[in-house]
Amino acid sequence: MAKTIITINNNGSLRVEGDFEIRDKEGNLYDLGGRELVSLCRCGLSQNKPFCDGSHKGHFEHEAKAFALPPKKTT
Repeated sequence: MAKTIITINNNGSLRVEGDFEIRDKEGNLYDLGGRELVSLCRCGLSQNKPFCDGSHKGHFEHEAKAFALPPKKTT
């Protein structure tokens, strides 16, 4: 199985590429039409949610810089 890569773009979408599937809250699969790369909306402005349509341009700012999460909490 190919690796899935998620890239968080500056001021924009989440780019998902590789071997993946996307499901709605009820577990139904989105028909991705054979695509191995999609962009998911982060700004909430897309008319094609959950997919990005470029509506964020000039309306969404976030500089994507990787960081380490704190240690996972254990009970």
